Amino acid sequence: MSTPLTTKPASNAAHAADSKFQLLLFRLGDSTGSERSELFGINVFKVREIVVAPEITSIVNAPQHAMGLANVRGQLIPVINLPALAGCVPKTNSKIVLVTEFARTTQAFLVDEVVEIIQMDWKHLLAADNNSSGLLSGVARIDGDAADSRLAQVLDVEQIIRNVFPNTPLDAGSGNIQKIKLPEGSTILFADDSAIARMLVEESLKTMGVSYVAVKNGKEAWERLVHIHNDAVNHGKRAKDKVALVLTDLEMPEMDGFTLTRSIKNDNRFAGIPVIVYSSLTGSASEGHASSVGADAYVAKFEPNELADAISTTLSRG
Repeated sequence: MSTPLTTKPASNAAHAADSKFQLLLFRLGDSTGSERSELFGINVFKVREIVVAPEITSIVNAPQHAMGLANVRGQLIPVINLPALAGCVPKTNSKIVLVTEFARTTQAFLVDEVVEIIQMDWKHLLAADNNSSGLLSGVARIDGDAADSRLAQVLDVEQIIRNVFPNTPLDAGSGNIQKIKLPEGSTILFADDSAIARMLVEESLKTMGVSYVAVKNGKEAWERLVHIHNDAVNHGKRAKDKVALVLTDLEMPEMDGFTLTRSIKNDNRFAGIPVIVYSSLTGSASEGHASSVGADAYVAKFEPNELADAISTTLSRG
């Protein structure tokens, strides 16, 4: 779903709101080879509800870690055994599931224990290292800048779903995607911390026939923009001549999409560069925050045709 946005100055309240997010903390049980039960987290905006799991019906030839289907309020929802997937052994007999909605999909994750919901700054969500087997999107410093801050592993749920259900149609509709022509010598810069999301966006942009540069978070995108500006000036050009459009996710470590968008829109060096927010966080709250920091459009993941339409429409307004 693509939603054109009306650019308007962000108020101080909006600045405070878009620099923070809420993280639901939970445990999966003891880690393999350890008696320690680590904290994990997921953005509250992705969680529809927390319920005691109803009876789960096993499915023939189900993928590994797929427990089966649960009937939740009349909706059949696949349940993923998150402790088993993460190599943990539950410490309780509770059957708590997190029913999640994002990227046009609904699924449930079995967890061992729900701990609490906390509010924290995006800057305290740090990039995951290369040892997370692709299951983490970041590591949260729960206590902020405290030297002994507790840590929570933030799961890359899009990647997990693709791993468990490889045929999930996250990228449906790419067959008839339209071609897009960028101004000569320009490219699209896009930022997303999820490896699977970057892959899907890259496939879509290749099908559109556009040049692109991919980075892993808002901080990398910002640094790349500054470098592009400096290089453009040295050649008598503007950053806008080199970057036709910025495409950004919202949930990213180091610098989130809200902060990146606001920074671009408030810096004269990048005047005229449109920004499209491309996120699995659907809903009026996220769209309203994106609008408040100056985003030109908001597109829900993962529908390549809607992304192509949004890019085409946004560029035509420039």
